[in-house]
Parts: sequence; structure tokens; C-alpha cells
Amino acid sequence: MDLSEMSQEDQAGQGALRYQLGFANEFATEALPGALPQGQNSPLKPPYGLVSELVSGTAFAAPRSLNRRSYVFRIRPSTISQPFEQLDSGNFLTPPLPIEPSPTALRWGPANIPDSHADFLDGVLTICGNGSPNSQAGLAIHLYRANASMRARAFANADGEMLIVPQQGAIHVVTEMGRLDVTPGELLLIPKGMKIRVELPGASSRGFVCENFGLPFVLPELGVIGSHGLANAIDFHAPMAAFEDDDSPVQLVHKFAGKLWTTELDHSPFDVVAWRGNWTPAKYDMRRFAAMGAAIVDHPDPSIYCALTSPSSDVAGGNADFMILPPRWLVAENTFRPPGYHRNSVAEILALIQGSNESRAGPFPPGSLSLHNHWTAHGPDVKTFEAARNAVLQPQKIDETLIVMWESRYPLEIAPAAMEVSFRQKAPAQGWAGFKKRFPGSE
Repeated sequence: MDLSEMSQEDQAGQGALRYQLGFANEFATEALPGALPQGQNSPLKPPYGLVSELVSGTAFAAPRSLNRRSYVFRIRPSTISQPFEQLDSGNFLTPPLPIEPSPTALRWGPANIPDSHADFLDGVLTICGNGSPNSQAGLAIHLYRANASMRARAFANADGEMLIVPQQGAIHVVTEMGRLDVTPGELLLIPKGMKIRVELPGASSRGFVCENFGLPFVLPELGVIGSHGLANAIDFHAPMAAFEDDDSPVQLVHKFAGKLWTTELDHSPFDVVAWRGNWTPAKYDMRRFAAMGAAIVDHPDPSIYCALTSPSSDVAGGNADFMILPPRWLVAENTFRPPGYHRNSVAEILALIQGSNESRAGPFPPGSLSLHNHWTAHGPDVKTFEAARNAVLQPQKIDETLIVMWESRYPLEIAPAAMEVSFRQKAPAQGWAGFKKRFPGSE
């Protein structure tokens, strides 16, 4: 069936949302019948008096399989008549960050929701990052904490693609391409430069944001795994076209070259009535991740949990790799079951979305975040180690636990405010103290 014939949400976005399926597919959708021109992208007079606009998310001559672009048909062009003025960035920082990379393990507990008014943009707190958007390499990891919807306000990030992972409280996200409802357990991928407005269906929401300055996220190649597994393309949901025809003033906050800029629009920027292409936001239910694992002995490398990758080097590692550790079975024989002690040539940021994480030393409730830079040894605390080595080995189901992890080949710098917040755990390494030496025992 032609996508234009599928049931559409009305322009007010009422009712349960419908989605198109696939990752980076060639989509086509219209909120009004006949709004999408057929056979060309720039007709002399588009239907309904709309304006044709090409949005290029990659270079014009990028390989076809990696090219990201969409034609949008909107009520007004995106050109802006008012100059931008620089805005105080608050705790929303961009690498390079003031505190140099450290080999010390760092950890944060669940972030508190602010007492004062804070929408999604107000509540961003940068934790760490590397690279620079000006060099188009690296990433930044932020927390977001919101207790209010964005009102008469839109945000566009020209520095990086954003991967948003709610941990507590759903979000309703209005984008130029349509609307998406995102709940804890799902992720949302927003392309670089796309305008969004984040609304709260409930009282508050908190979660994590990865800002990717490098190549756009793609699904990793599967190699010997075969034709399917890990994050399957069919499980990603892209929005249907939905639009606002509203002439009320809107503040546009634009992130560019590491700074926040602001200008005022005399209309809603979410006025795209129809669009076609593959430059689009998408959401994904992380519980659908098709995990691979050991069938006989030993742990595979954590790369088997890679759901999305921003490629960089086949040898040194990715610019940003995003891993999902969902509920799954552990069945290996004669094998230490928790992830073992490890030193890594890439930096690692791990966040607990729900459940528990037995490999983190000490308390690590949902909403917690840990950082281990390159070559910082990590693994189970002593209590977990002792329990695991004496456990009765039988098939074990890890239930109701969802963990996400980012890895990057570049060392991670730290934001000063992240070191000062009350929910940073001051001595996470204490959980590794008291290891019992058994050498030269024969256990």
C-alpha cells in the first residue's frame, strides 16, 4: 500500500500516533491528500500553495547507502528574517571541556528533578565529551531533567545528531517531520539540524542525551551473524507528516559551533505538510534488541550489543558506538557469569535505564551513570565476584534489566558542573577494595 494512503494523524496530533517502519528508508508521507507532488520535487506551484525545501543531512555526493536527505513541503520556507543573538548556554556545554580526561572511575546516581521551572532544554546538564563539532568528530553525553513542556519554543542542534534515551517519564516530541511518543525503554534519534519541541505527558521526565558530532549513526554490519539480529531495521519507527499552521511567535534556540543562539520566529516552524526522503527522526523500542550470546563458554565482547554506530576507525574504534543490554538468557558452562574484569582501549559510559546492574561496584540504581576512560580497569565489586564464583551454574534469565552504553575511541573530558552535583558518587572504587588473594590455591 502507498504510504500516502495510510491513516494519518490530524494536524493537531490527537489520538494514538501511527508510524512508518524502517531505518533510513525512503519514506513518503502527507498530512493532507495530494500534498506530496508526484514525479518531481520542485514543481513550479506545489499543491496547497506549499514551498518545496531540500534538507541535506550529508554531503550531496555521499554514497547512496549513506546519503541522508529529504524534500519537505511546508507552509513557509525555513529562512529567518531576524538575526541570531548568543544565549547563555548554562550547563549545556560543548567539548573541549575544562576538566581534562582522568583515569579515575567516575559515577553519578540518579539525577534530581529541578524544583524550579525547567523544560527539556533548560534541564540539560553536560557530563562529559570529546572532540569538537567544528572538527565534526567526537560526542558529548548529557543528562536532561524536565518538569515542564517547551512552550512557544523550538530547538535545533546544528552541532550534532542527538540520541535521546528517557529513563523516567515519557516525552512527546514534535519535529518538522511529525510527532513521536517516546517512553522509558525506547530511544529517539534526531538528525543534525532538525527542529524539535519536547512536551511532557506527565509531571516530569529525565534521561540521557548523546550528542554525536561525527558521521551519522548507522546500523552496524552483521558479518558472520548473518542477515538479521541486534537492532533490526524494521523495528525503527519514523513519523507520519503532521503540521501546525500557527502564526504565534516562537523562540528558536539554535546550537551552532558549541554555542546557543536565539532568534524569534513569527510562526511555528513545524509546518511541514508532506515530505519524502530518509532524513528523519526515528524511535526504537530497545526491548526488541535481538541479543546474541555465548552458547558454550565465556563472554563474547560487548560489541555484540552494538545497536548503532558512528564509524571512525576499524582498528582504534568508533567515533561513537551505542550498545543495548536488554533482558536476556545467560547459559554458558563453567563460566564466570557477570561481565569480568576488563581494560579497554576505548572510553565507556554506561547508564542503567531499569532493573539492576551486577557488574557495577557499589549502589547503582536506575538512572545512574558511570564513566571509565581508556585503560581504566573495571568489573564486578568484591561482593558480586564472590557470589558469582560460587553460584550454581544453570540457565539464568536477566529479567527487567535494561542497560545502555556508549563507547568512543577519544578520551572523555569532564564538565565542571558534573563534578559538583550532589548526586555524584564520591568514591565508587571502594567497592573493589578487599579482594581476597587465593594464589597459589587450586580452587
